[in-house]
This record gives sequence, C-alpha cells and structure tokens, in this order.
Amino acid sequence: MRMQTTIAQRIMGKKASAPTANLPGTRDEAICDTDIEKRVLRKCDLHVLPILYTLYMLSYLDRINIGNARIEGLEKDLGMSGNDYNIAVQVLFIPYILLEVPSNIMLKRVAPSTWLSFIMFIWGNVYLIGMYYKRYEMQKRYTFYNTAGIIAGAFGGFLAYALAKMDGLGGYAGWRWIFIIEGLLTSAVAVIAKWLIVDWPEQAKFLDSDERAVLLQRLEEDEGFAKMDTLNRKSFLRTLSDWKIWVGGLMYLGTTTSTYSVSYYLPTVLKEFGYTSSAAQVQTIPIYAAGLVVAFLTAWSSDRLRHRFGFVILGAVTNAVGYIILLAQSHVSVSIRYMALYLVECGLWIGSPVEIVWITSNLGGHYKRALGSAIATASGNLSGFIASNVFIASQAPRYPAGYGAALGMTGFAAMAATVLFLGLRRENRRRDQGGRDYRLQSGKDELDNMGDDHPGFRYGL
Repeated sequence: MRMQTTIAQRIMGKKASAPTANLPGTRDEAICDTDIEKRVLRKCDLHVLPILYTLYMLSYLDRINIGNARIEGLEKDLGMSGNDYNIAVQVLFIPYILLEVPSNIMLKRVAPSTWLSFIMFIWGNVYLIGMYYKRYEMQKRYTFYNTAGIIAGAFGGFLAYALAKMDGLGGYAGWRWIFIIEGLLTSAVAVIAKWLIVDWPEQAKFLDSDERAVLLQRLEEDEGFAKMDTLNRKSFLRTLSDWKIWVGGLMYLGTTTSTYSVSYYLPTVLKEFGYTSSAAQVQTIPIYAAGLVVAFLTAWSSDRLRHRFGFVILGAVTNAVGYIILLAQSHVSVSIRYMALYLVECGLWIGSPVEIVWITSNLGGHYKRALGSAIATASGNLSGFIASNVFIASQAPRYPAGYGAALGMTGFAAMAATVLFLGLRRENRRRDQGGRDYRLQSGKDELDNMGDDHPGFRYGL
C-alpha cells in the first residue's frame, strides 16, 4: 500500500509515520484497490462522456450549419451581398464570449444536469469533464469529447446534403430545412439530457459509496495543494491576475482563428475549387475524418508522454504548411489544394484539444479552473470576429486575406505557446529551489484557497 503524507510533512520533506484512513490524502486498503479504480474510471467514461459528447456535437452542428446553408442558396434567398454573411457569422460570438464566464460560475451554483440541459436548449455549451479525471487522464477524454466537433462537421456535410433535397417541401427552401431539422434535434435532446447529465463527483449516483470514495480520493490526490473552493474578492483577483490564463487565451485565440475559418468557410472553399454544392458538402467528410484519426493519436501520445507543448507546435507547423500551399494555390493543382485542407484540419486537431487541456490542467482549484478556463476560452473565441471578416467575398476564390490571416494567427499561437512553456518551466524551477516558500507564511484560510499558486503545485509542460 502506498503511504500518503500530509501537506505539512510533504513541505518539510518528512514521511508520515502511518497512514490515517480518515485524513485527506490517505488511503485504506479498500480505496487502494487498483481494480476498484479501473472500475470507477470505466463507469465515469460510460456515464460522464457520452451525453456530453452528444450535446457538444449538436451545439457545434448548430454553430457551423450556416456554412452548409450558405452554398444551398441562403444568401440569394435573403438578399445578402458583399460581407453580409460575414456579419451574420460574427453576431454569434457576441453572447458566446460575454456569457462564457457567467455560465461557468452558474455551473458551480446550479446542478450541472439542470444548467447544461437548460443552456443546451437555448445555446449549447459543456464544461464538466475536468472534475472527474486526473490531469494526465484528461487529454484522451477531452479529445474524445472535442472530436464531437469533427463528427458534427462530417455529419453536418452529409446531413446538409440530404436535407437540401427537401427543397420546396412545405414551401421552404432546402437551406431552411437544414436549420429547422437540426434545431429541433438539439431542442429534443436538451430536454432528455436533464436526466442523463451527471452532477458533481460528490453526488455521482452511478457509483456506490466505496467507488465514490475512490473517485474523490483520486481527485484529491491529483489536486494536491491546489485548492480554491471559496470564491471571494481575493481569489477572484488572484484568478484575473494570473498571466497563464491570458497567455493561454492568446494561444487559443491564434488556433481558433483557423478553426472557425475551416468551420464556416470549408464548404465555400471547396465549391470555389470547382465542386458542385452537393459535391462540396460530401467532400468535407473525409477531411473531418482525417482530423478525427489524428486527434485520437495525439491525445493518446500526449497523455502517455505527459507533455503538451511539443504537440501544440507540431499542430501549428502542420497547419502553417497547409495555409502556405493555399496561399500559393495559383501555382498548384486542385488535388494539391485539396490535400492542403487535410493539413490544415489535421494541424488544428493536433493542437487545439491539447491547448485547452494544457490550460485547464494547470489551473488549481474548482473556482480557479472554472473561471480561468472560461476566461481563456472566451479570449480564444474572439477569433470568431477575425475569422468571420477575413474571408472576403470579392477575393474569391483565392482568399489571400483569409489564408494569410489564418497563417499569421497560427504563428501567433505558436509564439504564445512558447511563452507559456518557458514561463511554466521557469516557475517550476523556482519552486523547486524554494523561491515561493514565503507563501507558506500566509494564513491557513488563504493557503487552503490559493489554487495553483501554492508552492507545492507543479505545472505540466
């Protein structure tokens, strides 16, 4: 049995004299059973992830279906011209960005099953997975969840192809049926989701009492010193002043510019390659499928190696090569341009999921993670305003501003990732040398609510 030590003993470098079953950070023989831990993880995977995956897939589908509707006649029927489509896309991001932080605060105060099903009915947003898994169990699970966006892209193209055939039915154009059917599907699932979404680990009804104790013990050990269970003025300001959150947000901003460019303009770009509207819808499917495979390979490798930064850079390089080819498209064949879209998509799904997990897993404490991840995500989603304004209709089919901006923001993401990596490594070294031990003189209440600023916390690279 692995013996645990108390916080004070760890800091002093002393071993605990004996394990105590009732103290935080200790285990008894039942909790130490590896078979029980494996069973708990399996149950979490079966009860936590599938419904969140479905919700995210539908919410993502609702966000990107405007791109499919566009090439089915949306602009013509609505009398849109010039940059009207770009404006329509960017309107989405105003409430998306403004409500990110308040939503995560509400998630701590209202049962996730109630809040998430409610906002799914009117919007579509999910944040819960990180409360059930350790830091280096997160990447595979989050990537699985996040690939719902890939499935939504592939399925969206196929569904749009089928729904467009309903053109004229009931007096509605085919593109209108895309919105009607997909919107009804989202609303129906949101109602059912109330009874399928799990609440916090402490209330996990799918576990028995022993299994719940194992889950809570695992999470407490992984969290270690980094607790922030009280939201007050000091903890709020501590979160807002954390440089990691803002640098991470800038990194995510750079990558998601490319993500939204692909999501909203991929069908249009494919049509500009010479495909018909129906063929363009179908041709999006293998591109998304390639991203799916790459995403899972990256997630497995990242968790196994316990490393994030290198994968972010690999994704940025892959992405950049794709955009360079697209910028030089007048000198390459359509097949090479089509290959470039694969590179862009694969680069995105190497880097984007890793970035979110890297940011979130380095934020210690419930409120720090909820607030910090929301701020970083909202910062990243500012990219929607960039992506929706750089693919200018008058520049079709080459879109130099669109591809150039996406390439530049990819480089920006790589630079922000490098700053984050170097900063975290420097901070770890400082803590190893005792450079933050002065914080141990803080009062107990502050020390227990310090989050990842606690000297005993080490950041993942």
